[in-house]
Amino acid sequence: MFEDPYTEHVLLTPGPTPIHPRAQQALMRPMLGHMDPEIFALNTEIQADLRAMYGTTDTTFTALLAGTGSLGMEAGFANLVENGDEVLVCANGSFGQRMADMAARYGANVRLVTAPLGEAINPEDVAAQMNGVQMVAVVHGETSTGVLNPVPQIAQIARQHGALLTVDAVTTAGMEPFHMAEWGVDYAYTGAQKCLSAPPGLAPVAISDRAMARYHARRTPTPLWYCDFEGLRDYWERHTYHHTVPVNLHYALHAALRAALDEGMLNRKARVQHVGQAIQAALAPLGFTPYVLRPEDRLPTVLALRLPDGFDDAGVRRALRQREISVTGGLGATAGLIWRLGLMGETARPAPYRALMDALEDLLGVQGLTERFNDALEPVPA
Repeated sequence: MFEDPYTEHVLLTPGPTPIHPRAQQALMRPMLGHMDPEIFALNTEIQADLRAMYGTTDTTFTALLAGTGSLGMEAGFANLVENGDEVLVCANGSFGQRMADMAARYGANVRLVTAPLGEAINPEDVAAQMNGVQMVAVVHGETSTGVLNPVPQIAQIARQHGALLTVDAVTTAGMEPFHMAEWGVDYAYTGAQKCLSAPPGLAPVAISDRAMARYHARRTPTPLWYCDFEGLRDYWERHTYHHTVPVNLHYALHAALRAALDEGMLNRKARVQHVGQAIQAALAPLGFTPYVLRPEDRLPTVLALRLPDGFDDAGVRRALRQREISVTGGLGATAGLIWRLGLMGETARPAPYRALMDALEDLLGVQGLTERFNDALEPVPA
């Protein structure tokens, strides 16, 4: 039986995140046709806001793909890779491996640069394999392990060798400054349901002039018609029909993105750090420790914590779910080893994690978690 739809649920997962109130309100707007002038005007505002979020040039093409972040990943390879291209993929977790799989399916000769789980990609390993590479692909924030990869350094290497750089910005863009133009990123994507706290179903993308030039130099048509870059431009810039976009999701994304820009990326980054530090301070006495050992390699928006010895991972998470609190465990090799606590968008607030501390006190029969959490939150950043 379905639960009461009005039951308040505490969603602490690394995606999706709770919908921003302004996005929730926007979903209630009346439907308009996807070719309506008002929708074209809305889309133009979204494009400008995406350029601000990604830190692009004024000429960078931005758009929303009608699908989740994985469609954003696939569209990059479909448009920018041809059979036989040399693609270097940085893979230190599940989503880096997904990049390698997708690139291979579009005909790339995939080279892998790897790192042990819980460790960041070493830029020197990237530089050592760059001979003849036409594209480098890297996940900025590896959601599966809570690792932040050094995109600025990898971007510099890619540019020195004349290679395009594709970046999965799913757990970074929209929650902290992202400098696409300054770093030299050519294709970036995220998912609406992550840092922006909009409903799932849209993938905001940004495509550099260099990437667009590579697209126009293709020897063969893009094999993915639905997200062909020129087809997207037909709709977003020339206002001609390509496919029906999810209008109400555009409304919601616009509202959530504007809310993020109004708050400011530096303020959002500070909010993440503040709540994340309080969580660690509260749980450390129980034996929770950072899974990623080097502080500079830790992804702020997905707090990966190694579980205490003997901790009943599945049992505790199941008991929390019965109390309307969702916590995500490890993925693949880290299942049963870590918790991955989301700190994106509306999840990066004290209230949801205060609810978690209250519940853990009761379930584990310990005291002081909530008090330590509250103490660590003082003073609250302006």
